[in-house]
Amino acid sequence: MHLHDFWFLLIAVLWIGYFFLEGFDFGIGVLTKILAKDRKERRVLINTIGPVWDGNEVWLLSAGGATFAAFPDWYATLFSGFYLPLLAILVCLIVRGVAFEYRQKRPEERWQRNWEHAIFWCSLLPAFLWGVAFGNIVRGVPIGPDKNFTGNVLDLLNPYALLGGVVTLVLFTFHGAVFAALKTVGDIRVRARRMATVLGLAAAVLALVFLIWTQVHTGNVRSLAAMIVAVVALVVALVMNRLGREGWAFALSGVTIAAAVAMLFLALFPDVMPSSTNPEWSLTAANAASKPYTLKIMTWVAVIMTPLVMAYQAWTYWVFRKRIGTQHIPDPAAH
Repeated sequence: MHLHDFWFLLIAVLWIGYFFLEGFDFGIGVLTKILAKDRKERRVLINTIGPVWDGNEVWLLSAGGATFAAFPDWYATLFSGFYLPLLAILVCLIVRGVAFEYRQKRPEERWQRNWEHAIFWCSLLPAFLWGVAFGNIVRGVPIGPDKNFTGNVLDLLNPYALLGGVVTLVLFTFHGAVFAALKTVGDIRVRARRMATVLGLAAAVLALVFLIWTQVHTGNVRSLAAMIVAVVALVVALVMNRLGREGWAFALSGVTIAAAVAMLFLALFPDVMPSSTNPEWSLTAANAASKPYTLKIMTWVAVIMTPLVMAYQAWTYWVFRKRIGTQHIPDPAAH
């Protein structure tokens, strides 16, 4: 395996990890408005991801940094062509992080309600926009012979990419509902399971259409295998959720996301950013990569640091593994 192929694979793994982990906390953010009934329940949901949401974003930083170093041409074309949606995602992630930290700084209901609005919208929009972005990456965008993006933001708003955005939004919210059921006790746990059933059924229909469209457009045998895994995992996750096996349901909803993202990368390879203008102008893992010496140094760093980061994050989840409920939340007046 060439080093540029290895780094394409590693970047795919980083994005899979990001969407697996950030997916459920985006989902929790959306559920603060559609599942929680009052301030106490919203705080319960926020507290389920309180110790881990910022650690989840490490995967995004790693994926972006790896892309910048390993595939500078891909990074440059992607961030110049997708500037507005990626800027919107960045602003949302900043505001969302501030909202988590500042919501409880003052006890006034209006103060907390405004930050809760920020958490909801700054979770919903990135969950949608990531799907739009990856839909366009797989579908292809206008790229000229000099590797520059030659289109505009309207080129990104095509039916395939918009469907991809809806799929990631619904799938992440389902993932979040299963996580909420896994991490809570009492009435909110029961309602989270019910909502997970509804969201999972919607995600199954939407994802099936999107994945079949992807397979027909640019798929291969490997992407077909990943698609089958994603569909089967989602169906079994729904069954486990109905049976109250929340741990299994969460693991399988994560497998669904992982397999779906893997399918997109498998359908994309060996391209990293296809050109819809002329296939010969597409960016590939070979022509967009850094020099072999750079990739070699990066590989040694990744081999040493990646296991350490994963071990630390696993330890964090283990420490904060217990369930919480409204009985653990003080009255609003005591905030």
